[in-house]
Amino acid sequence: MKAQKRFGQPCIINTWITIFYILSWLASGMSNEDIIADFPELKEEHIQAALSFAAEREPVLRIAS
Repeated sequence: MKAQKRFGQPCIINTWITIFYILSWLASGMSNEDIIADFPELKEEHIQAALSFAAEREPVLRIAS
């Protein structure tokens, strides 16, 4: 299955919501429940997938720096 992108950024399948948006909302203090309340098309699994995606990319970003 091909990953969806929005303006070159990876996003949750069948939504316009990018991984960056989810990570930004979490960093700003929103809880998973807050995010899902504001964006009901998201599920808990989507938020976990965004965190997993970021965790997998972190070593690559350190090497590139």
